[in-house]
Amino acid sequence: NGRNEALSTNSELQTIFEQLAAGVELLGGNRFRATSHERVARLLRDMTKDMRSFVEEDSGTALKRLQELPGVGKGAAGRILEYVETGQVQEHQELLDQVPATVFDLLQIPGLGPKAVKTLWQELGVENTDDLRQAIDDGKVESLPRMGKKTVENMRRNLDFRSKQQDRVPVGRVAPVARRIVKRLRKVEGAVEVDYAGSLRRGRDTIGDLDFVAATTEPGAMSDAFRGMPEVERVLVAGDTKSSVRLRLEGHEQGIQADLRVVEPAVYGAAMMYFTGSKEHNVRLREIAIRKGWRLNEYGLFEGTEERPQDHGEEPLASRDEESIYAKLGLPYIDPEVREDRGEIQEAPSDLIELEDIGSELHCHTTASDGKLELEELVAEAIERGFHTLAVTDHSQSSVLANGLDPERLERHVAAIRRLDEQTDAIRILAGAEVDILVDGSLDYEDEVLALLDWVVASPHASLQQSTQEATDRLLRALDNPYVDVLGHPTGRKVGRRAGLEFDAQKVFERAAQGDIALEVNANPTRLDLRAGHVRLAQDLGCRIAINTDAHTNRHFDFLHYGVTTARRGWLRRENCINAWSAEELDTWRRERRK
Repeated sequence: NGRNEALSTNSELQTIFEQLAAGVELLGGNRFRATSHERVARLLRDMTKDMRSFVEEDSGTALKRLQELPGVGKGAAGRILEYVETGQVQEHQELLDQVPATVFDLLQIPGLGPKAVKTLWQELGVENTDDLRQAIDDGKVESLPRMGKKTVENMRRNLDFRSKQQDRVPVGRVAPVARRIVKRLRKVEGAVEVDYAGSLRRGRDTIGDLDFVAATTEPGAMSDAFRGMPEVERVLVAGDTKSSVRLRLEGHEQGIQADLRVVEPAVYGAAMMYFTGSKEHNVRLREIAIRKGWRLNEYGLFEGTEERPQDHGEEPLASRDEESIYAKLGLPYIDPEVREDRGEIQEAPSDLIELEDIGSELHCHTTASDGKLELEELVAEAIERGFHTLAVTDHSQSSVLANGLDPERLERHVAAIRRLDEQTDAIRILAGAEVDILVDGSLDYEDEVLALLDWVVASPHASLQQSTQEATDRLLRALDNPYVDVLGHPTGRKVGRRAGLEFDAQKVFERAAQGDIALEVNANPTRLDLRAGHVRLAQDLGCRIAINTDAHTNRHFDFLHYGVTTARRGWLRRENCINAWSAEELDTWRRERRK
């Protein structure tokens, strides 16, 4: 699916327009110009068509066609054309002559907007994260106007969080690259089986490096193909059975290391088990093998506990596939997502949710707020995806940047949804809203407005640095509202960028269970919120779980597998996922809750 692949032209242009917007504020320009640049950056983020292809389709009419895109004026269209033709935008180059590129990196730290960065840069000479940390430690930041102790502490915490994440890459950036590599290597002469392993196969939300395992009859050809990939920046190891390379990775300056293990087809299962990990899970398996008088390694399960050279020709007890190794050890097959030594050896989870189980999408957006699809387009996409129920949940009024709906606009929107529902037999369409949970826990609409809706997703979007007590009280109050059906992305985190709310999960999940309110796993790979550990606790406390894509455009429906993987890591059983229920079961539950 081409929509899964990164569109480099769009991404590079998005960065340019984001920096142009920030540059206006950093240099004291017109805020209207900054808003215009931001609008174009958002368009580029969500475009499913590559801008280079768009321009080259008919270069003679490109300027006119670009200006027909929402938010793209003549100036922005000219900059896009300039980039496609020359590889740069002169205005952007002039900006970089005035503002060091590392200053823009400071804007990636949660809580640091253009005004704060401008002050730090111009008043203290802070140009990068090292400068910022030193200025905080020296007490210089706290001496600035509007930089109180609490603000500086939040800044330090966010800086520490970002530092911890720098060596790991969000899964959404890595997975499309890994899938592309697997697809390519499977076409190499002699290939029998190829797949990725490691933390990506286990479904971690951030990835430190990539691991690939290939079973082939032509190991040389496979290794050469891997080391010769266009993404390879540098070859680190070039061996007969192991290769390591550094891959260029868009949006991640350091790139990422990728390792390939080439094995004989007869030991592919053992290699996949070994290199999938986790380390702790593998240790537990080896302990079981040793108690039985066996040894387990990357080549298979063997008689005897003493390690020997792999090529001595001994026949393994099991090696070709993972299922046979687990069975020989006396264990059921354990899914890769739960191989973390968190009780899966003692009691392997069963009946885990699967992608094919999902029959409804219960959190998505249209052009009525900040989505890119008209209502009819969104419904058509959901029908094509095979969903039996779709909840349309555009933003509420406090989400100004997301074009949130005031009560009057919401009422017209609900009427339009219900008319379309009456005309559509292929899918049930619920008229809903994603309603902001305000800082005190109240909701963004009064109850009489909420009563008009079929479906309410209540989500925190702002003030995400509250204390644990404040965050807990905020969510508990929201859960007390009888119109809330789903608590959406409860922490508000952004993977690798901001930690989000830290709350007493036990108390919040218990309250959700009491009110029979579902907790959301937001499948967008920048969120994955709830995270896996939360899912497991919530299920143990009796909560329902929803897995939603939060789709703003058609390609966002492809995010579903990230949410399902996260839920599986949390041991979610299909019976506890409301999206896996039939249309009748879901509607009955919804109506009973409303009573």
